[in-house]
Amino acid sequence: MPEQTRALAEFLAATTLLPAPALEHARRAVLDWLGSALAGSLEAPARMARRVAARFGVSEEAAMFPASRASAPAAAFANGVASHILEYDDVHKGSTLHAAAPVIPAALAVAEREHASGGAFLLAVTLGYEAALRVGEAVNPSHYRFWHPTGTAATFGAAAAAGSLLGLNADQMQDALGSAGTQAAGLWEFNASGAMSKHLHPGKAALNGLLAADLAREGFTGAARVLEGERGFFRAMSQAHDASRITRGLGRQWKIAENCYKLHACCGHTHSAIDVALDLRASAGAAGIAGIAGIEIETYGPGFEIVKESNPRTPYQAKFSIAYCVAAALAEGRVGLEQFSEDRFGPEGVREPNIAALLSHTQVLVAPDLTAKYPEAWPSRVAVRLAGGAVLRGASDYPRGNPEHPVSTGMLQQKFLSLVAPRLGEPIARRALAAVSAIESAGDMAELVRGLVADGGS
Repeated sequence: MPEQTRALAEFLAATTLLPAPALEHARRAVLDWLGSALAGSLEAPARMARRVAARFGVSEEAAMFPASRASAPAAAFANGVASHILEYDDVHKGSTLHAAAPVIPAALAVAEREHASGGAFLLAVTLGYEAALRVGEAVNPSHYRFWHPTGTAATFGAAAAAGSLLGLNADQMQDALGSAGTQAAGLWEFNASGAMSKHLHPGKAALNGLLAADLAREGFTGAARVLEGERGFFRAMSQAHDASRITRGLGRQWKIAENCYKLHACCGHTHSAIDVALDLRASAGAAGIAGIAGIEIETYGPGFEIVKESNPRTPYQAKFSIAYCVAAALAEGRVGLEQFSEDRFGPEGVREPNIAALLSHTQVLVAPDLTAKYPEAWPSRVAVRLAGGAVLRGASDYPRGNPEHPVSTGMLQQKFLSLVAPRLGEPIARRALAAVSAIESAGDMAELVRGLVADGGS
């Protein structure tokens, strides 16, 4: 078997054209990412990251959302943090990785700095997804026990995207991957307390990947066998790995086509169960489901470990509570940003009375047959027992927004507008939407992005 690091580097450096379907997937990925990034940039963790990034030094190289400019590394970092806050950014099942949040900020920052074309930017995004998702698949699922792949495997993706825009040759790209891998980090311990580290991970992955590519262009060397080496990424960060994932279908099966778009503002491990709950509510009607005596949710083991909180005390904990998300879906028919407002939670737990009542009758179980399907599927079963004794049941292997259950570009545009317009205003939302539509024809990404949002603000 060829050495995976070298094979991946050669592919990334040699690829200069994409088939039309891959380009379309890249446009959709950028559209979906930008909504999360712009809306998320107004949240407290993003403002903190932006203040720190501003101290990197005064520069006009790249946009730092919502309306300032900074050096390319600073912008990649700040925008990466902003992208992952609302839990609306995309995800990939096989790698359990959110690629947009680290990859696209790195690509955009370099594209602006280098005055790259829109076509070059979309190519870089696609190659970044390719590297990130393949590395993530190679170490999943054992890697996921301790490591957050959006901070670890996605560092390779950010380096690949930046390296593509810099025109790195195969040797330089191999160095960039080596430097990316030695910086890859992101521990799940943040989930125990709901710390902001989850937002930090894509920001640092974007920054570290960009740094790795910039260093490689200067001749700075990186580990030549950073993936497969005796003390490389595969062995250090997983109990078992599948190195063939790096090259399987490389150049024929584009990983960005496997992208999954989130329709609920919470952890992706809750989404199949939410969809089932919404379907049960729709079939029974709001009145018919009013008298709920019990809820049983079955899910898969690795997902349960992330979303097992039974009585969240903060909005962040609620986003990682499958019990809360299903209860909200049944009670209110929606799991959007409003279901995670501050006033719904307190030190004693959930304050919203209808959802709190449902939580007291909710049981979450790990089902071995569902665990066996993961990560290729993210399955759930939900049973709702009504006061009269009837039981409503449903099951799903794939959330809506997955390739197996796709959403249209029009739906993604509506999601974009629903996120951006209420926060930044309808004119900015429409201007940003138009900018995304014009990316492929843009001769200079710096000019395109300068007109994206209004000047001023922080």
